[in-house]
This record gives sequence, C-alpha cells and structure tokens, in this order.
Amino acid sequence: MQHAAPTLKKIFADTLRRGGSDQSPLLAWPLACGSRVAEKTSAVSCADRVLTIEVADAVWRQQLESLAPQYLAALNQISAQRVESIKFVAPGRLPAEKRSNGHR
Repeated sequence: MQHAAPTLKKIFADTLRRGGSDQSPLLAWPLACGSRVAEKTSAVSCADRVLTIEVADAVWRQQLESLAPQYLAALNQISAQRVESIKFVAPGRLPAEKRSNGHR
C-alpha cells in the first residue's frame, strides 16, 4: 500500500484542484499533515486564507506551530484555494459558527 500512496495523493490533489472548492484546504489537511496528526487534529475553518486547526492541547499546538511552514507547503500543493497561514487552537476556543465549517 505504501507504493500506492503517492499515486493516491496525486489523484486526490488533482480532484481538489479541479473542484475549486473553498473547502479544499479543510479536505486537504489530513493529507498534508499525515494520518497520525490528522487523528489528533481537526480542520475547522478556512477564511481569509487562514486555515484554523483545532488541536488537543497547548503542547500539540506548540509542536504543530513549529511544523506550520511544512504543512503550508503541502497544503498549497494539494488545495485549490491558497492558504497563507495556519492557526492552531485548543478545543472550545472557537465560536460555534466557525466549528460548523469543519470536519471531525
């Protein structure tokens, strides 16, 4: 299955780019960050080219912030909508209307 991963990633990225959805950064997050990080995080909104990611706690937030440049590069290769920054937030730090746009 590991040999198929790059091909599947390319197919998914092509699909997102063709769709042109404003939700594409939310959909691309698990692919950009990898399955282990995706299990512990949730893309909750994308507005004004800022992707907001809910994380488990402050420790996760700090660790992921140091990896943000790598995640941005990966997201912008996959997503139809450009992302300029990633904001990592702890649970309960978002208004209810922001949470409705994300996935879990």
